[in-house]
Amino acid sequence: MSLSLQSPPFSALSSSSSLQGSLRFSARSTASNLVTLKLQRSFPQIRASSGFSSSLDTGASTELDAVSSFSEIVPDTVIFDDFERFPPTAATVSSALLLGICSLPDTIFRNAIEMSLADSGCYGLENSELRLSCFFNKALVNVGGDLAKLVPGRVSTEVDARLAYDTHGIIRKVHDLLHLYNEINVPPERLLFKIPSTWQGIEASRLLESEGIQTHLTFVYSFAQAAAAAQAGTSVIQIFVGRIRDWARNHSGDPEIESAIKRGEDPGLALVTKAYNYIHKNGYKSKLMAAAVRNKQDLFSLLGVDYIIAPLKILQSLKESVTAPDEKYSFVRRLSPESAATYNFSKEELVKWDQLSLASAMGPAAVALLASGLDGYVNQAKRVEDFFGKIWPPPNV
Repeated sequence: MSLSLQSPPFSALSSSSSLQGSLRFSARSTASNLVTLKLQRSFPQIRASSGFSSSLDTGASTELDAVSSFSEIVPDTVIFDDFERFPPTAATVSSALLLGICSLPDTIFRNAIEMSLADSGCYGLENSELRLSCFFNKALVNVGGDLAKLVPGRVSTEVDARLAYDTHGIIRKVHDLLHLYNEINVPPERLLFKIPSTWQGIEASRLLESEGIQTHLTFVYSFAQAAAAAQAGTSVIQIFVGRIRDWARNHSGDPEIESAIKRGEDPGLALVTKAYNYIHKNGYKSKLMAAAVRNKQDLFSLLGVDYIIAPLKILQSLKESVTAPDEKYSFVRRLSPESAATYNFSKEELVKWDQLSLASAMGPAAVALLASGLDGYVNQAKRVEDFFGKIWPPPNV
C-alpha cells in the first residue's frame, strides 16, 4: 500500500480545541539528550531564497504556504490546544503520549486509559506482567482509536522497543495490536506500526508489508539502514536530522559523517538527501520523513522530501513570515525524482542488504543513536506499566 501525501503519519499530537482550559504537556523522548557536549563543530547552511507573496488577510501566501507546496509539513507537537493553529492530518500514539495523558487530570483521552484498565480480558490474567502488557496494548489502541476519529489520515502506533531485536516478537505484537484495532472498527489502511530500525525490525517490516500491513521505521541514522528499509518495502522511513548533527558536533570517527563534512555538507541533511535519491532512483515505494528539524534553514534545505516534521516555533515563524503583495520570493526544491535520477551510487551502496552487511556499514553514530533511542523508548514503556501497576484497579472497577 502506498502512502497518501494527504494523510501523513507524524510522531506527535495536537488535539481538539474542545478541551477544557489550556492543557499542555510535553512527553518527548529524552534519548537524544544523552550525548554530552564536547568539541563543537560547525556545518555549512544551505540557503534557499523563498517565495509566494502577500498577506494573511488578503488571500496571499506565507512562507508556510510556500514550503507546503513542496513537502508535507507535519506539526511536531504534543500540545493539545494547538489543534486550530496547526491541525494535524495524522498522529502517532506512543508510550510517551500515554505518559502525557496520565499526567493530566482531565483530557478527552483519559477515558481511553481508564477503559483499558477496566478491560475484562486483561483483568482476568493472573500473571501481573502479562496483565500490565495487556493494559498497555489496550491503552495504545484505545487512544489510537480516539485519534483516528480526530484526524483524517493515518495513526502510527509504537511497537514495544523491548522487542527491537526479535523479528517474530515484533510481528506478533503488530498482529495483536491490529486485532485490537479491528475490534474497535479502525481499518488497517488507517494504521501504521512504528518499529525501530534494527535488522530484526527491518525484517519484521518486510514480512508485515508483504501481508499488506503498513510500517513506519524509526531511529534511522545511516544510509545502510535507510537503504535496507527501502528494500524491505517499508511505507515510511524516518531520519532524525538534528540528532545526527548533534552527534557529529560532539564526536568524531564515523566514516559516513566524516565524508559528508569533507564535502562541506551537514551530515543529517546529507543523509536525507542520499536516502531520498536512493529511494527514487531505484523505484522503491517508501516515503521519507525528516525529523528533528532544528531551524528554518534545515527545512528549506529539505524541500521536496515527502514529509518534514517541524517544531511549532518553526511553523509559527513560517506562518508569520508574510510578504507584501508586490514582493516576490522563490523557494528552491532541493529534492526531486529528477535530481535523484542523476545521483551516482557506489557499487558497495547498491548491494542487497543483509544482517551482516548492515552491521558492518553502520558507523559509531548510528550504533550509538539507535541504542540511545531504544533506551528512551524502553524507559518510557516501563514507566507506563509502572504507573498502570500503581493505579490498577481503578476505583470504579
